[in-house]
Amino acid sequence: MPDAINSSPTMSANTTAVLAKVRRMIPPMLEKFHKGQLGRVAVIGGSQDYTGAPYFSAMASARLGCDMSHVICTPAAGAVIKTYSPNLMVHPLMRQSPSEAQESTSSEQSTGADKIASPIVEMLARLHVLVIGPGLGRDPLMHDTVERVIRAAKDRRIPIVLDADALQLVQKDLDLIKGYTEAVLTPNVVEFDRLCKAAGVGNSESKSETQRVETLATALGGVTIIQKGKQDYISNGKVTLVDDLEGGKKRSGGQGDTLTGSVATFLAWRKAYIDQLWNDPESPRLDEQEMIGLAAFGGSAITRECSRIAFLKRGRSLQASDLTDEIHGAFMGLFGEVDGDESSSKL
Repeated sequence: MPDAINSSPTMSANTTAVLAKVRRMIPPMLEKFHKGQLGRVAVIGGSQDYTGAPYFSAMASARLGCDMSHVICTPAAGAVIKTYSPNLMVHPLMRQSPSEAQESTSSEQSTGADKIASPIVEMLARLHVLVIGPGLGRDPLMHDTVERVIRAAKDRRIPIVLDADALQLVQKDLDLIKGYTEAVLTPNVVEFDRLCKAAGVGNSESKSETQRVETLATALGGVTIIQKGKQDYISNGKVTLVDDLEGGKKRSGGQGDTLTGSVATFLAWRKAYIDQLWNDPESPRLDEQEMIGLAAFGGSAITRECSRIAFLKRGRSLQASDLTDEIHGAFMGLFGEVDGDESSSKL
């Protein structure tokens, strides 16, 4: 068993080639960098009933290597999440709807959402990527607030990773993200089917997995979709990547949060690459739009490798927190040290 755990992941030639491109996006550890340049990510979610999901997403982002990882949540969730780790910056700016005894009119709720969203929108200038959905819940005021933040983020061309209950917003209003190519959606099987129905595209079993994800991505105007499953299919409707890395066999809740946080960090590194904070010795340089798909693939690969290693160690007792513990090991197994020394590459 120890040999299996310490062994390098098995992968196809195609996956090896894609990961070699992903590796070019990863910043080397250089002394010239200062705090914040290699990623400022915020997870918006976390409510009275759900505190684990935003934590797992934000910690995945931090453990993978982003410089600053934020959680924007309700006060009740914030008090709990702060006890999980002192490494996260927790902002209790979200609010849930008042109780029935304090029920407000829709007009008052709209005004409330504007007011609540305002300080979050002000934070956007200091952020590189948003993850929206982990632990968000289905509260109407929370959803109204998030809708306003998404529109503001789009105006600033900030990449957004959408998961879980945030996908309900998309189902109700496809125009919220339709055509926004900086968006990455990470639906599970049920959420994928609902998005297909909302977009008016068939999800027929006669279609291949590749055809289904391409059809939905096209219908949504070129957003990137990660269709999770035995293999992960990643497509913007024009280019489709297939992550066939082996994962673990246990499907515990919370593993998708590792995916969202990991994708977010790769998207933050994409910005650093675009800003040319270091020299890429290979040419031509990676295309900005191509790197959206590469970031999604990188996050998928990290998550699947974490799952594989954690399952070998924990078996059926595996929990989401076990994936968090394996993030650095998964990174090293897939990419090695990224410090400008080509001999350290695993690819």
